[in-house]
Amino acid sequence: LLPKLLSTHTHAHTHTHTHMGCVECRNLICLSMSMLNMYRLQIEIRQIDFHHYLPLFFDGLRETEHPLEFFARQGVHDMLEQGTRDQILPVIPQIIIPVKAALNTRNPQVVCTTLKTLQHLVKSAEMIGEALVPYYRQILPILNIFKNKNLNSGDKIDYGQQKRQNIGDLIQETLELFELHGGEDAFINIKYMVPTYESCVLN
Repeated sequence: LLPKLLSTHTHAHTHTHTHMGCVECRNLICLSMSMLNMYRLQIEIRQIDFHHYLPLFFDGLRETEHPLEFFARQGVHDMLEQGTRDQILPVIPQIIIPVKAALNTRNPQVVCTTLKTLQHLVKSAEMIGEALVPYYRQILPILNIFKNKNLNSGDKIDYGQQKRQNIGDLIQETLELFELHGGEDAFINIKYMVPTYESCVLN
């Protein structure tokens, strides 16, 4: 069923996104086929090329349509869960642009997914948090827009909290993990980009 869904979705994207640039269309098709191949062949995660697949799956975090958004999230999760530090760490520079692009969509669903993925990334292996510090200037500015926003209201609050879809809370959790795992320079760099952030270590 999943290969059939992917095949159908790739065909649909080819026709419904004709107004987009050829590069973006190719990326969508490449993402679809890469996911399809990985799951069809049941590839051992640690044996695949992290430099190719991890940035590709991170790029897929911008997707909001099923099944691409599911496979992008699952692909990143599987690679971070099973990959080693030596596989993940060298790829950090390649995933910054996809992360920034996902956050800059300002789509609440995409932002929440990306924040959860960043949390997983930071905890995936030693030194990952420190490796992200030089890129705070690229990935943290957009968080200022959402940090104090509670997009849930009324009856939706409990649902949002249950599903961890409260962007303000997710941003706070993410920044705290950045500080905890980012080394001695993490807090001052976070504070520079997100002035309202208060240290979870110093206070």
